[in-house]
Parts: sequence; C-alpha cells; structure tokens
Amino acid sequence: MDAMTTASVLPPPPPLPGASVAPTASAPAASGSAAEPTPPVAVPPKVRIASPGRVAGAAAHLAALGVVGPAVFTALLGLFGSGFGLLPALLIGVVVLVVFVYALFGVAWFERARVDGLYRLGLASLRPRRSPKTGFMGVLHTIWLQAIDPLQWRAVASFAVATVLGLATVTAIGVVSWGLGLAVSPIFGWSDTRLFGLLPLPGIAAPLTGIAAIIVALGVIVGLAILHGVIVRAIFVPSREAQLVEQARTSDTRRAGAVRAAEVERTRIERDLHDGVQPRLVSIGMTLGLAQTKIDDDPEAAKALVAEAHASTKSAITELRQLARGIHASVLEDRGLDAALSALASRSHIPVTLDVRLPRRCGRAAEEAVYFAIAETLTNAAKHSRAAACRVDVRVREDGSLWARIEDDGLGGARIVPGGGLDGIVNRVTAAGGTARIDSPQGGPTTVEVNVPCAS
Repeated sequence: MDAMTTASVLPPPPPLPGASVAPTASAPAASGSAAEPTPPVAVPPKVRIASPGRVAGAAAHLAALGVVGPAVFTALLGLFGSGFGLLPALLIGVVVLVVFVYALFGVAWFERARVDGLYRLGLASLRPRRSPKTGFMGVLHTIWLQAIDPLQWRAVASFAVATVLGLATVTAIGVVSWGLGLAVSPIFGWSDTRLFGLLPLPGIAAPLTGIAAIIVALGVIVGLAILHGVIVRAIFVPSREAQLVEQARTSDTRRAGAVRAAEVERTRIERDLHDGVQPRLVSIGMTLGLAQTKIDDDPEAAKALVAEAHASTKSAITELRQLARGIHASVLEDRGLDAALSALASRSHIPVTLDVRLPRRCGRAAEEAVYFAIAETLTNAAKHSRAAACRVDVRVREDGSLWARIEDDGLGGARIVPGGGLDGIVNRVTAAGGTARIDSPQGGPTTVEVNVPCAS
C-alpha cells in the first residue's frame, strides 16, 4: 500500500483535530521543543546460556576479543589522554574528547549488537542521543547526553569484561596448544620434556601431563564462556523487579498522556462549539424570527432572510461535519492511514507532498495517533508558519513501529504551549506508547517526528 501524492492549494479546509495552538509573539510557527517519553521495556525471552552452540560461539568471541580488545582500549585511552593533554589548546582538545565520546559509542554499539547476535536477548539497537535543544547549546547538550548515556556505559563495561575474559581464554588456548605438544611428544621422540622448563617429565608422564593440561584448559574455556553469558545477561537484561518498576512508570506516563490529550481535545471541542457553531445557530434563530415578523408586511424581505438562514444552516452543518471529522476520522478506520492522509492533504491550505509506504495496517491506536499528529502539524503549518510547502513521510520501521516525519519550509521558532495543539500531539503520541520530537529553530524548517509501536 504505497502512495506518493501531491496535494495542491485548495479552498479553505475545515479545522483539523486539535488545531488550537495559539502562537506567542516569539513563536510564529508550530513547534520548537521535543518530548521523548520512554517506550515500554520489552521482556526478553529466556535464553539457554550454556547450550553447546552458544558456549562455542562465546568462546570464539572471547578469543577474538582477547586479541582485539586490548588494542581498542589502548586507542580509547590514547584519545582520552590526548584530549585532556590538548585542552590548553582548547579547540583541539575538545574535538579529540568529542571523538573519544563517539568512539565509545561505536564500541558500545558493536558490543550491544555482538551480545544480541550471540544470545538473542532482543536488545534494541543502540542509537545516538539527541538533545531537544537547538543551536550551539543543543550541540553541547547532545554531546553531554551521549557522554553520560547509561546504555552506552553498560555496553562499554560489557566489552571490558569480555576483553579480560578473552585474555584468559587466549591464555587457556595457549595451554591447550602446549598440552597437545606434550601429548604427542613420545611420537616425535622428545626425551627431554620438562614441566614449565623445570621439572623433568620422563616416560609416560609427559603425555599424561599434556592430556591433563588439555582437559583443564578446555574446562576453563567452557567455564569462561558460560561466565561471559551470565555476566552479559546481568548487564544488559534488567531484573524482574526493575522490569516491573519500568513498566509501571511507562503505564503511568501513558495514562497521564491519555488524560492530558482528552482534556486538550475536550477543550478544543468546547471552544469550536462555543465560538463557531453556537453563534451561527443563534444567528439563524434570530434571522428566522425576523423573517417571521416580515412575512406578512414585506414578503420579499422575509424570503431574503429565509434564504440567508438557509445558507447559514448549510454552513453550520458543514462546521458540524468538520468537527465530527476532528473527533473521529471514519476514512481512517474504513480505508486505512494511506487513504486518510491523502484526503487530509487534499484539504490542506498549502501543497503537501505525501510519501506513505505501509506494507500492512497497524494497530488502530497507532494509526490514530500518527494521523492526528500529522493533521495538527499541517494545520499549524498553514496557520502560523507561513510555509509554502510541506512534506510528509510515513514508514513502518524494521522494529515494527509506525514512524512519520512532517517538515515544512516555514519560519520556525515556535514552542509548545500547554493546552495547545502541539501539546495535544505529544500527549496523544505518549498515550499510544510512542515518542514525539518537535524541532523548530528560528528561521525554520519545522520538523515533527513521531514513532508509535504498531501493536499499541
């Protein structure tokens, strides 16, 4: 269900859901800050750490890390030391320290991917941290968030532990090789064999010592591999209690978002009824009453008043339909997000380029959250940002989440106003278990990204 659509400028559209952001003097556009609620923690499946395949794989990993790991940490320590040593040169030292921070991220990303590939813990891929702030302070805040990222440091700690275990594994492999040499020494006629170069091993003592060394070293390798599995599971997989605490916190966040979104929506409906439909209906009643008084004395004037009331009635019906569409988009439920967004773009004041690629339907809550986030963003772009065009991209990501990105070429520079439309976007997406990022620097462009689990 792929679609690439461009909607041209059409007659004024109906107000879209949640289109109630009142921009401040310093916020002419629709957005400018970010909210990133934490998604629910997935409980990983039970893993057999001591299965033969995983033990063999862990031993191979440890042997490789025993060779590569020390070089990696030598390079990292060199970057760290160089950065601090060059701090008097200010810019050079700072640049080296930034490289050090993102080198740590690279090591952490590799370690997390390695552990997940070996043990199938269901770990999400590690992603760089981003600050909701903009400008130079946003860059500094992003680097700081990355430097203190607990997930990054957990992975680096796991890499360090694996390196130490890897050095022990490489040593044990060396002992196996030495034991093999002792075991086959009688075949090659080695008469002067010694244990550690000191104790002579005459006759059958040499092969027996070699076999014993092989058995002990192989046992050590297997034990190190199993220990590695236990340690990485303790590092990367939270305890059951921590999982329950995180799930409770996430549920509280989603519930608060749902309550807040409902409050914002109720306020919008009340305002639309009070400021739109209600005055129009009152006007219709007054017009019909005036026509009633003139129907005998001035029939022509009465007919004109009735015609005016009729036109106002049709306008009120249109407003009620638009209000109902804001509460519930029936086309979304009947035909899916692709068709709903096409209809939405066709009603937009400004040209909208749609790139919607959805191989399947997602959950109702996810589709509704993304639809209303896009609708609100397009409304704000048309009302406040002075945008000439807008682009909307929608995808289903590999992790099964529904992702959308809306960008306009307007002025930017807005902020989320409590109770406004953008506040409604964040709360609605949070209630669906997703995340929202709203970025609108001065001068534009304004970008809104939402990511919602399809099964929400």
